[in-house]
Amino acid sequence: MNRIVTLDEFIIKRQKDFPYASGELTSLLRDIGVAAKIVNREVNKAGLVNILGVADSANVSGDTVQKLDMYANEKLIECLKNSGECCGVASEENEDFIPIPQVASKTSKYVVVFDPLDGSSNIDVNVSVGTIFGIYRRISDTEGTCVLEDFLQRGVEMVAAGYVLYGTSTLLVYTTGRGVNGFTLDPTIGEFCLSHRDISIPDRGNYYSVNQGYYLKFDVEMRRYIDHCSDMNLMLRYIGSMVSDIHRILFQGGIFLYPNTRKYPLGKLRLVYECNPLAYIVEQAGGKAITCQLERILELPVNHLHQRATIAIGSPGMVDEMKAFVERYSSLPVFGKG
Repeated sequence: MNRIVTLDEFIIKRQKDFPYASGELTSLLRDIGVAAKIVNREVNKAGLVNILGVADSANVSGDTVQKLDMYANEKLIECLKNSGECCGVASEENEDFIPIPQVASKTSKYVVVFDPLDGSSNIDVNVSVGTIFGIYRRISDTEGTCVLEDFLQRGVEMVAAGYVLYGTSTLLVYTTGRGVNGFTLDPTIGEFCLSHRDISIPDRGNYYSVNQGYYLKFDVEMRRYIDHCSDMNLMLRYIGSMVSDIHRILFQGGIFLYPNTRKYPLGKLRLVYECNPLAYIVEQAGGKAITCQLERILELPVNHLHQRATIAIGSPGMVDEMKAFVERYSSLPVFGKG
């Protein structure tokens, strides 16, 4: 029988893989693990403690905020303040970034971006939701407070990214640029334990994931590709939580699409909080992530915290196939052509 390896133990052992192996990133990932346990506890008892339902507010992007969104946001910020390794956070739920005061004499070298509860509209019907996070090494002077430019780095500059899936079991999946590993929360001991080592996405899969209710609002090349998926008898799976959809694809293969529509001509998903971290994870697992205009997600310039983007992400063979459809049928110039 294999010995149980906890998240803390695994992170410490892999510390030598970090570009800056001084323990700060190790501690920061452990803080996120602690926050995930706290949020998981509340997700699991949400129906018992008046934490279901809609709060009396909307976030900066105009989306209705769920009560549990607000709780998860507060707990993540609270945990990230504790160790002194993080100098600032940016969340989908906050209009601006939040500087974190220095703890004791520590020099904080990292900033964290996150979507505290992706798919939170699913909470009231007990469908899986998740937390998405990305970590960057700050580029501003470590003697002062963090600045906006620390958060507006391209995805390729990320040093770590991950997600937590709150489902039938709770999983934390993360990468530091040296492959992707998954940990399942064992509620009997209260620890995340290594359960999925060196995750590798299949080249192709039997699933495509898209909100097909918007089919008539998609561009013609995207409709042609979706028709192709249907013609190939691929199975449509769309949960409404990007973490959940990507998690399935990571293990079983497939493609997740969130194209532009007439209402959202630039796309709807947030580049900083959703697209970049998940693209980093999927690429580290051998997959691909591009916009529906065929630009690599991780190379997109970031101009503001709540910037939106389109995305096609998943198995490399299927993303390449989608790219070929766009190049063939698009009436507009595309970045990947030629």
